[in-house]
Amino acid sequence: MSPCHHLDPSTVVSYAAGALPPEVSAVVATHLDGCAACRRRIDEAEHVGGLLVEQQQPAAALLPHAAQLRERMLARLETAGGVDDAREQAPAAPPAPRRDPDRLPTPLHPYFGSSYRALRWRWMAPGVHLIRAPQSANLLLLKIAPGKSLPLHSHGASEVTQILQGAYDDALGHFAPGDIADLDSDIEHQPVTAPGVPCICVSALDAPLEFRGWLARKLQPLFRL
Repeated sequence: MSPCHHLDPSTVVSYAAGALPPEVSAVVATHLDGCAACRRRIDEAEHVGGLLVEQQQPAAALLPHAAQLRERMLARLETAGGVDDAREQAPAAPPAPRRDPDRLPTPLHPYFGSSYRALRWRWMAPGVHLIRAPQSANLLLLKIAPGKSLPLHSHGASEVTQILQGAYDDALGHFAPGDIADLDSDIEHQPVTAPGVPCICVSALDAPLEFRGWLARKLQPLFRL
C-alpha cells in the first residue's frame, strides 16, 4: 500500500503539536499507520516543535520568532521536506507483515472495535451504510456500494477521510486504500465509488456537509451529515 494522497501541511503541524480533536487524530493516525512519507513529515514537525520549546524565552520575544519558524517549517514540508523527497530519500522498508483482512486499523479500535465482520452498519440510503462512533457523532465509518455517485457537496469546515477498502474518484483524483482526503471549506466534490468492492472509509467532520441538490438538503437533518 503506497498512498498517493497525503496530509495537508497544516494538519501535519497540528497533529505534531497535539492540537487536533481526538476524532481527527484517530483518522490521521490511521493514515500514518500505512504512510512512511507522512510519518517522516510528522517527525520533522515534531523536531521543529522541540526546537521551539528549547528556545522559549519571555513571551514577547518568543512569539515573532515562533511564527517565523512555523512558516519556515511549512515551507520545508511543501518543498524540500515534502512527500516526493520523502519517498526518494527514505530507505527501503522491510516487507510489512501480512494484515488480517478482518482487522480494522488499530487507531480505530477504541471507536469501532477491531473486526470488520463485527460492525453493525446502519442503512442511510440505497447502497450507503454508516456507523457513528459512540464517543463522537463527528467520527463515522461509511460503506458505499460500487458505482455509486454521492451528492455534490462542499464542507462547512474541514473533512478528513481515510480510505480503508475499495476506492472512489472525484475531481481531486483516484483515492484507493491508504489514501487520505484532507479537505477544507474551499473544496467541492462528488465522489463516485469504483467498480468491484464497496468503498469503506473513516471520516471526521468539523461541521455538516453543504449539499447542492435540493433532495440531499431535505434529507440531511435525517442523516445528520
